[in-house]
Amino acid sequence: MHILDVFARPRSRPAAALCGLMALAVAFDASAYHRWRQYQVTISGSPSTNDVTGQAYSFQPTASGPTGYTLTFAISGKPAWASFDSSTGRLTGTPTSTNVGTYSNIVISVTDGPSTASLAPFSISVTSPDVASISGQPSTSVNVGAAYSFTPTATDSAGKPLTFSIQNPPSWASFNSVTGQLAGSPTATYAGTYSNIVISASDGTAQAALPAFSITVNQVSNGTATITWTPPLYNVDGSALTNLAGYRIYYGTATNSLNQSVQVANVGAASYTVSNLTSGTWYFGVTAYSTSGLESALSNLASKTVQ
Repeated sequence: MHILDVFARPRSRPAAALCGLMALAVAFDASAYHRWRQYQVTISGSPSTNDVTGQAYSFQPTASGPTGYTLTFAISGKPAWASFDSSTGRLTGTPTSTNVGTYSNIVISVTDGPSTASLAPFSISVTSPDVASISGQPSTSVNVGAAYSFTPTATDSAGKPLTFSIQNPPSWASFNSVTGQLAGSPTATYAGTYSNIVISASDGTAQAALPAFSITVNQVSNGTATITWTPPLYNVDGSALTNLAGYRIYYGTATNSLNQSVQVANVGAASYTVSNLTSGTWYFGVTAYSTSGLESALSNLASKTVQ
């Protein structure tokens, strides 16, 4: 039994040695993990995933690594319109209209030699700029009492709803900010020219405007007045009138300013209709003239109000 005891004791030594080796392995692994953590590089950042043609794009990640090690950056899936700086990790560029599209699976990474880190893959979508346009040829005149209406045509490249605005609108007209319509019926009070009218369309970002234009409100000359008289038979001295040649009608908008006239070369005429009179009150007088060029005094004045 004693001999069996002697041979039984060494059996416990390999178990103790195995435990020692396991402890050593654990210590070794902890040291390796510490060194791995010490030399690990990191990279972070949130790159923009959208850009517009003609607009500069720029993204630079933030990276860190162990002291004394140089960081070097790399990229895969780089857009053809962009450039990349391997010393800073900056991605820059300005896409043109030929670069419209989506550039996918872009990956920026950094390394210090022993370790490497990468950003998650991202995409950049390049779109055309948001453009608003407006067109149309507004009428530049309207008669008093007539209806005026103009509605421009407008579009937005992004399909956004447009809002219209106007500068220097005529006081006799109304404007619709939803449709851009300018409409109204001016009365005689508004006769004249209304200048530098500008109609614009905007989607909140993009805006377009028509060239400035003017609208002239014309005083309508469609009134008429019929003047009647009694043909004279005698001269002022009482003698018979034998050389009557015709009549002259003088008229105007003031009694002391009959600055328009018409000649009626018909001795048998006893009336005449004057046309193309604008709105307002007109005054009329008649004279007779002879073949020798003598002209009588002006008759009593008559008047008519044209609406």
